[in-house]
Amino acid sequence: MQFELFIGARYLRAKQKQAFISLITLLSIAGVTLGVMALIIVIAVMAGFESDLKSRILSVESHIVVMRHGGNFTDYSKISDWVNAVEGVEASTPFILSQIMIRSASGMSGAVLRGIVPESAGKVITSIGQDGLRALTARSATKPSATDVPGVVLGKELLKNLGVSRGDTIHILSPRGMISPAGLIPVMKRFQVVGEFESGMYEYDGSIAYIHLNDAQKFLHMEDSITGIEVRVNDIYKARQISESISSHLGFPYWGRDWMQMNRNLFSALKLEKTVMFIILALIILVAAFNIASSLIMMVMEKTKDIAILKAMGATDKSIRRIFVFKGMTIGVIGTTLGVSLGFALCKLLEHYKFIELPGDVYYITKLPVLLKTFDVVSIATASLIICFIATLYPARQASKLNPVEAIRYG
Repeated sequence: MQFELFIGARYLRAKQKQAFISLITLLSIAGVTLGVMALIIVIAVMAGFESDLKSRILSVESHIVVMRHGGNFTDYSKISDWVNAVEGVEASTPFILSQIMIRSASGMSGAVLRGIVPESAGKVITSIGQDGLRALTARSATKPSATDVPGVVLGKELLKNLGVSRGDTIHILSPRGMISPAGLIPVMKRFQVVGEFESGMYEYDGSIAYIHLNDAQKFLHMEDSITGIEVRVNDIYKARQISESISSHLGFPYWGRDWMQMNRNLFSALKLEKTVMFIILALIILVAAFNIASSLIMMVMEKTKDIAILKAMGATDKSIRRIFVFKGMTIGVIGTTLGVSLGFALCKLLEHYKFIELPGDVYYITKLPVLLKTFDVVSIATASLIICFIATLYPARQASKLNPVEAIRYG
């Protein structure tokens, strides 16, 4: 064992003449521990929030949307066949999108009407569920009996807002009405609630109503046209590349947009929040690093004679620096190790036991998610050790600059 490490270890174990120095050392370890632990928990929650939000959004929305400049289009069968042949595309389905009002016996609410083809929509949109898709197919207006009421699948929160349940009848009003001498008359049609879905996101569960594509075309007087085509790909991180490929092949007036572009503002805000939280909580480690520097400076003042004797015996300036860097880094390593251990333990507790419930009408999700990534833990631990190392440089340099003759004479 090198003598620098041996002396540094002795300095750590030995009782200081000034108890205040030992207290500062303990506070330094506690500060590093607290900072690393807080950073790991917050970054894990932010990563979990982003991952959970992403999975919930992609259970309701498709990975890519293909639309046409200027509005609806009719040649969607041919376009769907070509899109399905593109490498990386898993499935596609046509859809219709329109703003509507829903009226029930208990109240009225605005919503977004989505006309879908149940047979193909289930491969692209996973939040509806097979029961809802089968119910839409069974109650479609394409059935021979004209008296059949078409079915609609509503979000769980929308059902609560309207005060209805499965089997109840509602009326859907569309602004795409008929022109009469009195002006534009909104269209109203009766639908029966045949199912419900829950994505876990209040924004979707409280505003979306699914009906069969044929019912939507008849209700909105769109004949055989659609709003666009939703596409699901094998790798969500290649969605932009596939979207650009589809757009370039179809050419104007068709265009494609991937899920990252559709939710760019949301994910950019999450990324910014994660970065800002990292910087803010890193200040806790920085304060602990100042404590490390303070304790080392006071220790240099206390060990002036020891340093002078070591230099008189032949110790180099580099060796003296190593002694104090070793002590400071030991404090940093202990604090970082404790912080990582406690942060990991608390993240596991939060992951298995849902201590915190979030109000669904305020947040996008109702439970606090946790996702602990190895890269994040390594980055936090590395940043902590680098900050602690920088804090040791000045005291170690001051110790190495001591003149042994003057230190022994006046010490």
